[in-house]
This record gives sequence, C-alpha cells and structure tokens, in this order.
Amino acid sequence: MIQALLVRREKGSFPNLEAVMKNYGAAFSRAESGSDALSKTKDQLYHLVVVDEKLPDMTGLALAEKLIVKNPMSNVALVSTLSQEDFHEASEGLGLLMQLSPQPGRTEAEILLKHLKSILQATGATT
Repeated sequence: MIQALLVRREKGSFPNLEAVMKNYGAAFSRAESGSDALSKTKDQLYHLVVVDEKLPDMTGLALAEKLIVKNPMSNVALVSTLSQEDFHEASEGLGLLMQLSPQPGRTEAEILLKHLKSILQATGATT
C-alpha cells in the first residue's frame, strides 16, 4: 500500500489527487506546515510526499529540499505555479518526482501515481 503525506495549509484541498489515491488503494496523512511535515517524516516512511508551494512557515521548495537532504530516496512532488523552465531552474539537483499544478486534476494525479508505482517497483519497494 502506498503511504503518502499531503502537505498543504488547507485540509482536504487536493480533492482529485485524494480521490485517485483512494482508487489506487493508497493511504494518506496530512500536514499543514513544513515543521509538521518534518516531524511526521521523522518516524514514518512515506512513499510519496506532495508539498504545496507556500506553507505557513516556509516555502514548499525549502521543505522539499529539507526532506530530500534527510532522505535522498524521498519521492517528493511539488505544487508550483512556475513555468516548467523556471521550475526546473529552481529545483535543479533536488531530484523532485514531479511538478504539480495548484489543483491537480484526475489525469495529473493518475500520471503522478503511475510514475510513483513504476519507481517503487523498479527499486523493489513494497507497496
């Protein structure tokens, strides 16, 4: 089973992503700040962390960097309104899984989860 952490200021604000994750049999937890997410990832391994662009205590990019430094094998998808080119420039070297739109649609969510599943299968991670 895929374990995911959704990091966003507002609860339940990724409705399409959450619906697709449920269809895939994924379980998810929520965090409402960067510090909350870092605390939750301290003792729990998540297959996927989806991070909002702006959090109350830091930017999503700053949190993504902290998560990846903590665990270089982290699969982090970051919500960003930047163009693809600017996003690539800003996140280069971090190894982010994917850029997401502010309200990922069903198709975007399905692409994310299919991509994640292929990575988990290739690395031998159990889901």
